[in-house]
Amino acid sequence: MYAGKLIFKQVMDFMPLPIFRRCVSKYRGNFRVRTFSCLDQFLCMAFAQITQRESLRDIEICLRSQNKKLYHMGIRGRVSRSTLAEASEKRDWRIYAEFAQSLIGTARELYREDSFLEDLNETVYALDSTTIDLCLSVFPWAPFRKKKAAVKLHTLLDLRGNIPTFIYISDGKLHDVNALDLLGLEAGSYYVMDRGYLDFKRLYTFNQIPAFFVTRAKANMKFQRRYSYPVEKDKGLRCDQTITLTGFYTSKHYPDTLRRVKFKDPNTGQTLVFLTNNFTLPALTIAQLYHSRWQIELFFKWIKQHLRIKRFYGTSENAVKTQVWIAVSVYILVAIMKKRLNLQESLYTILQILSLS
Repeated sequence: MYAGKLIFKQVMDFMPLPIFRRCVSKYRGNFRVRTFSCLDQFLCMAFAQITQRESLRDIEICLRSQNKKLYHMGIRGRVSRSTLAEASEKRDWRIYAEFAQSLIGTARELYREDSFLEDLNETVYALDSTTIDLCLSVFPWAPFRKKKAAVKLHTLLDLRGNIPTFIYISDGKLHDVNALDLLGLEAGSYYVMDRGYLDFKRLYTFNQIPAFFVTRAKANMKFQRRYSYPVEKDKGLRCDQTITLTGFYTSKHYPDTLRRVKFKDPNTGQTLVFLTNNFTLPALTIAQLYHSRWQIELFFKWIKQHLRIKRFYGTSENAVKTQVWIAVSVYILVAIMKKRLNLQESLYTILQILSLS
């Protein structure tokens, strides 16, 4: 009979316990806790994420049915629905947020040498948000519409390895563009965004760092062309221009020149107009950079399908944030495991295999 480690334990072995204990100690997570520690809570919730448990009762029944294996999974406390609920309500979500940030730092170092675009050695980020609809009567702290609640996950994704480097959880009312105020911009990096983040006053701060942005222009944007450069029309490019904004407010908010690249997708026939403050990259690379933004859409799609973030085990703000950050930690742990074991399958395929195993 095979007597090796359980698959769940093999994944959790990549978890740096000293760092986790420091996070717990910082926020006194185990203060007056006798039997069910923060580590027990994390492991139970991580198991629920991977196996997509429906509720706290479902977690309790599933784990208790294999009670003899809990010790080998690293779980020392007695698992019960009430204990899990109390832990999610009372233990500070920042424990798991800081632990996830530590894992993100480790994962980024592992994926730093991965290739992305041939013309580009700098870090490229995709910025976007996803909305998770909730019931207003159950989640009154997260207002969105008149009769609906929601939480938003504002995410900055490092496209080398698809590692989320920044996540901010807000109610549904916070507009996407406000996330630009929360970012710590890195000099020399590229930030790819859709039109929801088009605010020239905020984009002008990129020039002060300096960092680069790539976004789409709105149809009613007022501008004046300064220079035009030759383009390869057989590759879909239509124009490459240096422009200045002429709108009353936009010209004051963004007094510098901008680069305007027009591209017609040969596959769909759709014409897209990009804006950037980078004047050195080839025009086709600018179009490819914006196309790579689709990776963050895939990221949202897969974590919603293979992790538990669309339905929550608790109703308080602390419980929701705890569940989201543990889900992010599980995602990053799998990414670290993939790199250290040199697995050839994609990260999303590994998550799918784990959920079935």
